[in-house]
Amino acid sequence: MEQIRKILQQKTNGASIRAITATTGMSRNTIRAYLRTIEEKGLSIQAALDLNGPELAKVLFDQGPSPLFNGKHTALEPLLPGYAAELKQRHMTRQLIWEKYREEHPDGYGYTRFCAYLNGYIGQKDVTAIFNHRPAEKLMVDFAGDKLSYTDKLSGEVVGCQVLVATLPYSSYIYVEALPSQKQEHFIQGISNALRYLGGAPQCILCDNLKSAVKKANRYEPSFTDLIEQMALHYQVTFMATRVRKPRDKATVETSVNVVYRRIYGKLMDIQCHDIKELNAAVLQELDELNRRNFKGRDYSRKDAFLQYEQPHLKPLPFEVFEVKKKVSAKIQRNYHIILGQDMHQYSVPYRYVGKQADVVYTNDTVEIYCQHERIAIHVRNYRKHGYSTLSDHMPENHKAIMDQKGWDADYFLREGAKAGKNTNKAIAQVLKSKAFPEQTYNSCLGILRLGKKYGLDRLEAACTLIALGPKVNYGILDNILKNNMDKQLGNAHDKDFKTPAHDNVRGPENFDH
Repeated sequence: MEQIRKILQQKTNGASIRAITATTGMSRNTIRAYLRTIEEKGLSIQAALDLNGPELAKVLFDQGPSPLFNGKHTALEPLLPGYAAELKQRHMTRQLIWEKYREEHPDGYGYTRFCAYLNGYIGQKDVTAIFNHRPAEKLMVDFAGDKLSYTDKLSGEVVGCQVLVATLPYSSYIYVEALPSQKQEHFIQGISNALRYLGGAPQCILCDNLKSAVKKANRYEPSFTDLIEQMALHYQVTFMATRVRKPRDKATVETSVNVVYRRIYGKLMDIQCHDIKELNAAVLQELDELNRRNFKGRDYSRKDAFLQYEQPHLKPLPFEVFEVKKKVSAKIQRNYHIILGQDMHQYSVPYRYVGKQADVVYTNDTVEIYCQHERIAIHVRNYRKHGYSTLSDHMPENHKAIMDQKGWDADYFLREGAKAGKNTNKAIAQVLKSKAFPEQTYNSCLGILRLGKKYGLDRLEAACTLIALGPKVNYGILDNILKNNMDKQLGNAHDKDFKTPAHDNVRGPENFDH
């Protein structure tokens, strides 16, 4: 508008179009168009100069209703809210909606213009608000859509884990933890660990309408579960739930989930963990690096902002951690284990308690077993279904021997055989190779080693030296050699030269002179 006023002032001073072009940089056609518009509106140049900015703009640029807003647009405009609602339905596309529109309005807009108006309407409705968060006011929590996983050592099973993400929106300080599930006890564990990581409690915790937290969803007064209410009382915090299907109510943690995908998930792709503790240790290492990383274009990080502005305002945590404890009754089975039905996992107790009734008190981390008010066993909780957690101290002696056998491998037998001598070692190596699966030969190897205890290592080495001349090696042959004292009779027979006895049918070397 300043340029246009300059044009009008120069024109009132008698300047030519060419001169005005030289001073303003506008083309002569543009200048003529402005002057012609003012003249068509019945105004003098001086009268135009006396108008304020909006009034002058209306004179120059208000050309009446756009030709685009014709009867077609009048017919389409009231239909846009319904089309926008239909577009939210699963598998619905703009193409299908446009085809429906053209069936009802054959002379209506083409696909491109239709989409332009529809997108314009959706854009107007899809505006976002900006919230100013106060330090330590709120902790937003959410479960990531994608899981992390670890590989069980015993079964080789890949176990998926839910991932809890918590964020303080003022500093964007993040906490991440892999949990066995979204169940209430694991959700509470994750929140407790997040508060310990922060070193204090905010005024309130905001979460989705999770079944593990919210008993009854309501926009104004959601009802939380009893355990969540107890936890809120324990940490002196208030729990709040977002509106149903309104993820923008906790937009900061939604953004943090995407950051976690890029900065933590991506880096853990090449790391193999064998239990959830290993997995969380790897997550924590990457999380600390993420929180120390400076924001793009700024000279401070999430941790810097948290330590300076938020941590001083957090409420101190109580001395005791809020932990969910559950109690069930179970009978000790003949295999001296009890079954924790929730996980379908078995835990051992001392074998002398077989057949008795026990009380099982368990948390997310531990399983304690009591018999007649005395604790008889404690285990780290294992979530592997149909698995066993067995302590050797709980076994009878014959079962311990069996368990020792399970620890045997080929290297063990070769090492033990080498103690008798190199030929014993070779004999055991041959036995190990005699089966497609070496495990099938372990009992034979054990028998050979026990021959050394029965007859002495020197005699076993001599027998293995003797058997090396034959085509086959096994426990039975060695046992016969030692039982019949053949190792003593033959001794070093393999070192003596063998001579063919004289016989009429055997030709001598003189027959081969020619």
